[in-house]
Amino acid sequence: MKIEKDTRIYIAGCGGMLGDIVYHRFSNVATVKATDIDLNSDWLSYADVRDYQQMEKSISDFKPDIIMNLAALTDMEYCELNQEEAWLTNALGAENIALIASGLNAVCVYISTAGIFSGEKEFFNDFDTPNPLSYYAKSKYCGELSTKQYAPRHYVIRAGWMMGGGIIKDKKFVNKIYKQIAAGQQTLNIVDDKLGTPTYTKDFADGIFKLLESDLYGVYNQTCKGSCSRLDVAAEFLRLLGLDKTIAINKVTSDFFRKEYFAPRPRSEKLVSLKLDARGLNVMRDWQICLAEYSQEFIKDLQAQANLPFRHVGSK
Repeated sequence: MKIEKDTRIYIAGCGGMLGDIVYHRFSNVATVKATDIDLNSDWLSYADVRDYQQMEKSISDFKPDIIMNLAALTDMEYCELNQEEAWLTNALGAENIALIASGLNAVCVYISTAGIFSGEKEFFNDFDTPNPLSYYAKSKYCGELSTKQYAPRHYVIRAGWMMGGGIIKDKKFVNKIYKQIAAGQQTLNIVDDKLGTPTYTKDFADGIFKLLESDLYGVYNQTCKGSCSRLDVAAEFLRLLGLDKTIAINKVTSDFFRKEYFAPRPRSEKLVSLKLDARGLNVMRDWQICLAEYSQEFIKDLQAQANLPFRHVGSK
């Protein structure tokens, strides 16, 4: 499918850290309708993936060629405590979108997660069998299954440790670290026993575009090149900010955070983008290159707070 200005793309759950970059990537080249239950940008309109009738009207009125489902509850502890809500958003919501896409003969894009694997080995390719541990992961895996079952023309795209969205919309690890830095923390407690593959939202959006134009439907792992631990990411982020000599890292195990982060997590969430590589469709860059680019947003904020002129800091 050639994506052009008259290509109609409906994006559900577009108010989050991935939705922000996906909207701006596609709205420049196609006709986009973006919806969410959190109307945090003026280009969003309201629609709830849990409500089939509401979604069917919102989508059908737009007559899309492509429907992207970015809607998800991603807070793992919240999902453990609110299991029904997790099922309704991550599983039923995906089923609703897939059924609507099927009825309209639209392409359906579903964003999944590396968390669907149990971590019993170090690396997982596109064909490995998921074994989700948490309610978040279980509900997301059901979303995968529904998308594959009900939407004949589908892309299920699995992300790793997401980074992007900046200070306002990033709810993940990098911004959590930055918030501690901005609050004046001089020592960061970082786990070294969780492994994964970072995933930069900018590259991820470019990858969705590449896949859509390929017409090669199916399930794809799509993460940055390279893999690391949480400790590696934190250490590199501090270096890029120029703070590696002034802020210390205290290496801990996951037990240190067992009260705050009680949802079961796999030891390794490292994804291998086997199919993208084999088909020449992989646009994802190395995670360190992406983190260096992303870090510039936080460097700007640090320098604004200190009333310093902006400059590139810490890149290799």
